[in-house]
Order: sequence, then C-alpha cells, then structure tokens
Amino acid sequence: MLAFLLRRLVQAVIVMVAVALIAFLLFQYVGDPVVFLLGQDAAPQQIQALRADLGLDKPFFVQFGHFLANAAQGEFGLSLRQGAKVSRLLAERFPATVELALVAAIMAVALGVPMGVYAALRRGSAMAQVFMTASLMGVSLPTFLIGILLILVFAVHLGWFPSFGRGEVVPLGWWRTGLLTADGWMHVVLPAVTLAVFQLTLIMRLVRAEMLEVLRTDYIKFARARGLHERTIYFGHALKNTLVPVMTITGLQLGGLIAFAIITETVFQWPGMGLLFIQAVTFADIPVMAAYLCLIALIFVAINLVVDLLYFAVDPRLRLSRTGGH
Repeated sequence: MLAFLLRRLVQAVIVMVAVALIAFLLFQYVGDPVVFLLGQDAAPQQIQALRADLGLDKPFFVQFGHFLANAAQGEFGLSLRQGAKVSRLLAERFPATVELALVAAIMAVALGVPMGVYAALRRGSAMAQVFMTASLMGVSLPTFLIGILLILVFAVHLGWFPSFGRGEVVPLGWWRTGLLTADGWMHVVLPAVTLAVFQLTLIMRLVRAEMLEVLRTDYIKFARARGLHERTIYFGHALKNTLVPVMTITGLQLGGLIAFAIITETVFQWPGMGLLFIQAVTFADIPVMAAYLCLIALIFVAINLVVDLLYFAVDPRLRLSRTGGH
C-alpha cells in the first residue's frame, strides 16, 4: 500500500510539473506582460526596468524555477485586467464553482445509478426504453443548448427559477455559500441540472452496461442456484460489483464538472472560476489563465489519486496483485 501511494504521488508531481511548464509557457509566448502593464507607448527604459523587476531578464530555467516556487505557494502575480492578486480572485470564485459541481454530481449519481439499474433489470420495458432514448439526447445535445432551453422554459415562460447569477450568499468562515439560503438554491437549480445532464446519462449507461455484464457472470448463476432471493442477488452481489468501475468514472467526472463548468457558468452568468477564465481569455489575462490551468490540473490529480486509493481499497484483486497473492 505504501509503495502504491508513493508511486502515485511521484506520478502526480510529474504531471503537475508538466502542467506548470505549459502554464509558464503562456507567459513566454502569449503576449508580453510588460506591454500589458505599461502600454504600447512606454519608454524603453521603463520597459527594461520592469522586466528586471519581474525577473523576465533572467534565463529560462531560472524563471521557471521561480514560477514553480511561487505556484507551490499559490502565488501567480497580479491580474493584468483587474490589477488584483490572482490567488484572491480564484479564492473568491472557487466556492461558487465547487458548489455548482457538487450539486450537479449529487444529481447525476442520485438519478443515474437507479436509472441504470432499472434499465438493466427491466431492459425490455417501456420505461427502460424511455431512459435509453433520453440518455441519447442527453449525450448528444450540447451543454449551452440545454442551458438555453432550460432558461427559456423554466425561467422565461414558467418563471419558476431565476436565469442568471448566484443569488443570496452567506459567509461560512472564509467560504461564501448560497446553499444555506432559499434564494441560493433557486439560483443553483438550472445551472446544476444543465451541468448534470451529460454526467447523469453517462453514469446511467455505464451502470446499465456493467450491471448486464455482472449478471452474466458465474457467481451470479451460482447465487441463483443456491436459491437466493432476486433482491439479494441484484443489490447485494451484482450492484456492489457494478459500482467499482462506476466509482472510478464518477470520481474523475467530478474533476470534469469543475473544469468544464465554463460553458454553464457563461450561459447562466454564474460567478465562478469558469466565467473568470473566459473573461481572462477575452482580455489575454495570462496570470489568471495560468493559475486556472494549474488549479484545475491539481484538482484532477488529487481526485485521481483519491479514486485510485479507493479503488485499491474496494477491489481485493488489486491488493492481491500488488502483494503477489493468488
């Protein structure tokens, strides 16, 4: 177990260094931060002095080393557009994105798993066919179109939910949450559903496929031969083994929800990191773009590491293979 953990940590560090290098190259090849800060009409002496202050006159690897050291402390400099520290901007937007992703993930898992089990156990029924047809639509429709349709129906025509913003938020230490207010919940429903649709359909189809595969295995046939109740076979044996790969995919999808909430946040003007990143791209705000890239990579690496450890703990075959057991 310790060797497995150390190997995963080394791989995580290598991935983060590679991502940091890509983020650092943004500063080198996507515009000149000195020009952004001083403008086109700055005197050559001013430009040279600022380049020296920022360390841009040093060799490449020295600059990259300073960038790694600062990134490890969560420091990415000042936003070229807003003039504020990038770390503070991300800290302000981080709670909104995380809450949106968590609500969407809970929706996707809470609905996708039972729908997938039902579609597997009752695959010839009309409702199962409805689920599979709906899943095709959920996979095929782009996220922005789903968001626009939800706004049109539930915000414009029916007026049940607001169409933009985060609503009322309350402080919870340094975290500002909208999940403790009724207005915050009203605002999160439509963007969370928009973000959850693709994940829900993916989980449902995966659970259905895995469930059908497990039901054809020998130990399920043996359980039936022993006279076990169908409910015990389905939920005590088949579902438990079905959820092992589903857990892996779901964990990785949580990182995807955080990373790819950009479109949803743009459609609903949700004040999260995705909207901040889109604004940074529009104005070529390189420090924000680099910080967002590193943060998302860190989230993916951390979730991947946790999922690997859970997978290792849940599946005894992995433990046996690591120890050389039979």
